[in-house]
Amino acid sequence: MPPKSARRLIICALCLLGLSLSQLAAETPVASTSAALPASLTPPAPPTPRINGPAVFGVRPGSPFLYNIPASGDRPMSFTAEGLPDGLQLDSANGRITGVLKQKGEFSLTLHAANRLGAADKKFRIVVGDRIALTPPLGWSSWNCFGDHIDQEKILGTARAMVSSGLSQHGFTYVNMDDGWQGKRTGPGHSLQGNEKFPDMAGLVKSIHDLGLKTGTYSTPWETSYAKYPGGSADTETGEWKKIGMKMGKVSFAEADARQWAAWGIDYLKYDWSLDVPHIETMSNALHASGRDIVYSLSNSGKIKDVADYARLAESWRTTGDIYDVWSDGDRDWHFGVSEIGFSQEKWAPYAGPGHWNDPDMLVIGQVGWGPKTHPSRLTPDQQYSHISLWCLLSAPLIIGCDLTQLDAFTLGLLTNDEVLAIDQDELGQQAVRVGSNGAVDFYLKPLADGSFALGIFNRSEQPASTGLNKIGAMGLSGKFKVRDLWRQQDIGDFDQKKTSFTLPPCGVVLLRLLKTR
Repeated sequence: MPPKSARRLIICALCLLGLSLSQLAAETPVASTSAALPASLTPPAPPTPRINGPAVFGVRPGSPFLYNIPASGDRPMSFTAEGLPDGLQLDSANGRITGVLKQKGEFSLTLHAANRLGAADKKFRIVVGDRIALTPPLGWSSWNCFGDHIDQEKILGTARAMVSSGLSQHGFTYVNMDDGWQGKRTGPGHSLQGNEKFPDMAGLVKSIHDLGLKTGTYSTPWETSYAKYPGGSADTETGEWKKIGMKMGKVSFAEADARQWAAWGIDYLKYDWSLDVPHIETMSNALHASGRDIVYSLSNSGKIKDVADYARLAESWRTTGDIYDVWSDGDRDWHFGVSEIGFSQEKWAPYAGPGHWNDPDMLVIGQVGWGPKTHPSRLTPDQQYSHISLWCLLSAPLIIGCDLTQLDAFTLGLLTNDEVLAIDQDELGQQAVRVGSNGAVDFYLKPLADGSFALGIFNRSEQPASTGLNKIGAMGLSGKFKVRDLWRQQDIGDFDQKKTSFTLPPCGVVLLRLLKTR
């Protein structure tokens, strides 16, 4: 198998021949796992209110504020907020907070939700400052199920599915259009407009906002995108180009495009292809000058030598090539598996934190396929539990890649376990690192804001494995702990760190929360 440096040359050659990796992947035989999906480990959310999501939210001064309180439980439900600052309003019927905060500062709130069965509250902070995305973004992007086969109705249908499935009640917010929406440069300042598949971008964004969600778009500083649509530059002042050009054009339209996205109400930008720091900074400046908070996500194959600049200029950056729904890449040059990506993130760990996140790429669970056809994820159920557990421990953006209109109960359970999601959304924002191993079993530890720890125990082998926690002191932990199984949402009442052992299935995981008792 060629080394990864050679793979990039192969990829570029394929693109120049007019072939896409999604086309090659679509031709690969798929072994369906849908018939083998077990019942979800995640208990159903109770009918009484439960407020989910992060405990902190960041906004820049003067930017439009939109936060939808994510709460599960029977509807109708009413919402109130103690300590809501002047400039913000709360819709009590849907839990939507809107408005503008003009000055820097920090506000402590208590959010309340009530229905006919009970009530819940949650401490919440609003930080008005220079940073947004104070916890990793949660949302969906179109590429890993539709490729460039997207249109306005598919995007809006996905937004509706995010609400009807209940995902929005657990904190999932962004509905992102990937490559395939771009049309001609006929807008103000020669800004890029939607193509014939997206005839009303402003109306589409408004419809998504009206659902309490946010929306994102895609661009590149290159002349043309990965899927051969217009990019963010050209060799002419009016943006025309005569042939597909895999290069940076002489004229950048970053400022005009950013102003147009802000006018539409865009909330998230995926900026794609080989990126250098000057082009990253150009778009960063344009987004900041647009007057709207737009999460800036860099893609892909970031360079560790540039990560300090990524953290200064963007909210997240891809640390890898593209992920596919395999555990390891095997002998296919264009595949990057969950295992090889997820367990190779430690060198990036020092750079993760509130407002700047390492991104190991999208989630490959559910119905995926890179368009136009989808198939069930090739990951086994245990590999999918490991995938979600590891991404949450890594403080990664959780961007769903599957078709939300075809969600099955198992996939929904993977995405709606609030105790697992809380590990990803923890406000401390510290990325887990490997702190020990026992044969094929690796231990990943993540400190949490309340002083507890999340511990992921991963079986890296294709055979079952057993392990105890008798060496917990070697992981930097001492004393006695209350231990909770997060996937099952159950305390391990008889836990004894010298005697309790865990048996893990092949490529499986146990995800624990450890609260020190003495």
